[in-house]
Amino acid sequence: MRGVITPAVQFPAEELKTEISRTPVPVPRSLALELAAHVERWPSGGGSLLTGADGGQLSTWALERAMRAARAKVPGLPAGFRYHDLRHYFASLLIASGADVKTVQARLRHASAKTTLDDYGHLWPDKDESTRAAVDAVLQDRADSLRTSSSGAALPRRSGGA
Repeated sequence: MRGVITPAVQFPAEELKTEISRTPVPVPRSLALELAAHVERWPSGGGSLLTGADGGQLSTWALERAMRAARAKVPGLPAGFRYHDLRHYFASLLIASGADVKTVQARLRHASAKTTLDDYGHLWPDKDESTRAAVDAVLQDRADSLRTSSSGAALPRRSGGA
C-alpha cells in the first residue's frame, strides 16, 4: 500500500455523495500496512474496509457490537464511546499535533473551514500570548528605529515592561 486510502463507498454500500468524499486520504505507512493485512484477512467484494463474515459491508449492529467489545478491552474509553467518536478523536489528534484548520477540514471532508472551526475551534491552542508577543516585537522594533536619529545619534530608550 502507498499510504493513501481512496474512499469508494459509504454505508449502506452506496456511492459517495460528493466529489470531496472521493478525495484520497494520506495515512502513515504503518497504518497502510495494518489495513493491507486486514483486507487480506477479511476480503470484500464491494470495496468495504469493514466487512462481515459473508464479505459484505458490516451492518450497524455488528459495528456497535464490535465497539462494545473494544470498550471492554481498551482502558480509558468512555462507556458511551461510539464508532463516530473515532472521527472526533482523529480531528483532535490532528489539531494537537499542530495541523492547521484547512488541513483538518480536508481530512474530515468538511465543505467549509467554518464547519471545522465551529466543531473543533475550541481545541486549537490559545494564541493570545503569541499575538501579544508578535505585536510587542513589532512595536519595539519601530520604537528602536525611531530612537535612532537620522544623524546616527541614539535617543534614550524608555525602560519598563509591557
